[in-house]
Amino acid sequence: MAKMQENWRDIIADRLRERNKNESARFADIIHYNNRLFDTAAKLRQENLDLKIDRKIRDSVNVSGAGGGGTTFGTDVATITNAQIQSLEKKVLAQQEELTDLHKRKGEHSQMVITLNQKLTELQRLLAEKERALADQTALCASLKEELDEMKASHVTIKDESLASQLRANTAEDKLRAVQDENTKLLNLLMEYKSRDAEIMNKENDKFVKEKKARIESELERAIRDIPGPSSIGADLDRFDVDGLPEGVEFKFDAHDGEVNAVRWSPIERIVATGGADRKVKLWDVGKGVCEQRGVLVGSNQGINSVEFDTTGSMILAASNDSASRMWSVVDHRLRHTLTGHSGKVLAAKFLGSAFLVTGSHDRTLKIWDLKNRSCTETKFAGSSCNDLVTTDSFSFISGHVDKKIRFWDVRTADCTANDIPLQGKITSLDLSKDGKFLLSCVRDDTINLLDLRQNRIVRTFRNDNFKVGCDWSRVAFSPSSSRIAAGSADGSVYIWNINGPLETVLKDPNGSGAAVTAVSWHPFSSTLASVDRAKKCTIWSNA
Repeated sequence: MAKMQENWRDIIADRLRERNKNESARFADIIHYNNRLFDTAAKLRQENLDLKIDRKIRDSVNVSGAGGGGTTFGTDVATITNAQIQSLEKKVLAQQEELTDLHKRKGEHSQMVITLNQKLTELQRLLAEKERALADQTALCASLKEELDEMKASHVTIKDESLASQLRANTAEDKLRAVQDENTKLLNLLMEYKSRDAEIMNKENDKFVKEKKARIESELERAIRDIPGPSSIGADLDRFDVDGLPEGVEFKFDAHDGEVNAVRWSPIERIVATGGADRKVKLWDVGKGVCEQRGVLVGSNQGINSVEFDTTGSMILAASNDSASRMWSVVDHRLRHTLTGHSGKVLAAKFLGSAFLVTGSHDRTLKIWDLKNRSCTETKFAGSSCNDLVTTDSFSFISGHVDKKIRFWDVRTADCTANDIPLQGKITSLDLSKDGKFLLSCVRDDTINLLDLRQNRIVRTFRNDNFKVGCDWSRVAFSPSSSRIAAGSADGSVYIWNINGPLETVLKDPNGSGAAVTAVSWHPFSSTLASVDRAKKCTIWSNA
């Protein structure tokens, strides 16, 4: 590299010398003529000086001759001298003019020399800068060449690594395809097994329900045969009266680690399901005189907002704040389905027949889900956040919204099937009577409205000065015979009205914390009532 730099410098120096020689040769004649002009001018100055001296001599001679008298010789001499003088003067004038012209040309040449010297200086300066730039570029070229050599080496290495990575990627892709094929086969096999399990479970549930029903009927017949008189028969019938009023606390227990948002009775057993802010659904057996936990259903990533059993009591459905709904089997507590698709928290989820379910979300949409395919079959845009749902049959459902409206839907149509019913506040919950003729709605303005679905209008409003709705998801419920309604209040009490209007009782635990009651649920075959509150408690009210 040093040798290359030295050769470059020698070449540049030779080129500069040659250029200087070429540029100087152009002005050699001018310099030569300029020197000749200087010599001629000096010579003319000397001749001019000599002529001046001769003139003075002649002038002195003429003066002397004039003073001594005029002679012919003197006249001739003066005549000759004057002619010579005139000739010399003309010659002097010519020489002066030539001298002036030479001086002028000398000035021009001097100015040209100055200009050329300036240009030469500028060119020398530019040459020096070019030499420095050339040196810098030479150093940069050397550095870039070294970097290029390194990059070539790195490129070779990277190319080898890329080929190796490509080979590994191809191998991994082949393995992935094989795993995906195997996964597809296993998934199909799993779906087949799940279908078989579901069929077996449904058969077992049907068998269990039939056996239990037969056992209850047998026990009732046996009890009737054992009763001696009519008065005792009346007492036993009162024990099974579903229109009775709960009178006090039968059980009270800590249900969850945080607020309890939902409660629901099983349709076939004395089992209560609760859902709370601790992301869990819990099952409680309260049929043996004590409260016993039957299971904990996990899988949700945020708090539970509602719980619902299917008609056989074998499956339980929950909506949660993580924008999903989940379904578990009650027997083995296993998570069966996770339904995701909403963009906001799901506030209500209900079974729609045996093969579908419907969910309402804070994202202002309602979704219909096919349980067999575990997919959303339809999305209905309600335009407002849905707080609760009820299903009337396998095709129709009703939703209550934050925009103070109740909407009616049919899965076979795209839009609402009837006119909206406006209320005076946010709708927190809905419940449907057993015969499907009346709809109960809890409103945030501390009222409960009874709607006649045959007339599509409000027929009665329940209110009390001390009754206050405690939260935006406060749930109310019909009694099993739809002759009473129950609602939880913000002061921890449960208010029970007769369907005809009057307030019948207010259930209040004297040892309670006074926390707002968030939901209530009647047992399907008795007057027992379950309530949950924001102080982690679940309370079972009965008339025992």
